[in-house]
Amino acid sequence: MSVDLRDLDVVVSAQLLGRALERETLARLQARGHRQARSHHGYVFQHLVDGPMAIGRIADRMDVSQQAVSKTVAELERLGYVRRRPGRDDRRVRIVALTAKGRRVVDDAREIRAQISAELAAGLGERRAERLRRLLADGLVAVGAAPAIRERRVPPGEA
Repeated sequence: MSVDLRDLDVVVSAQLLGRALERETLARLQARGHRQARSHHGYVFQHLVDGPMAIGRIADRMDVSQQAVSKTVAELERLGYVRRRPGRDDRRVRIVALTAKGRRVVDDAREIRAQISAELAAGLGERRAERLRRLLADGLVAVGAAPAIRERRVPPGEA
């Protein structure tokens, strides 16, 4: 049985497109040598692009437990993407920063997303691609997701 894609509702279409784009981005990232990169790593990276941050602050911003962030940070540290150090004023606090390898994975992901966006524009046409981008942004506003996205406070499992 074949599904007519134009019969899918907007929620399913957006979810499936998002998953397809995420898979393609990750596949290209892994092809560039970041073989152990995973989508959930980006939820931590988004908080470190502007500089080091305490694990507790990352957890607060992501609305998850410090243990959850610590687990991901430990994985990222093992992979060489981040480094941890004690806080200056409180040695119990752990500050996380991107390493050079971490910066490369962030830069590579940005470049890959730009390539995929250009490919979408080539396939849809510039006008339709821009209209899609604007409609998706308007959709994010309509469902109340815009403030969290603007502040990089998107927790895992949410868009």
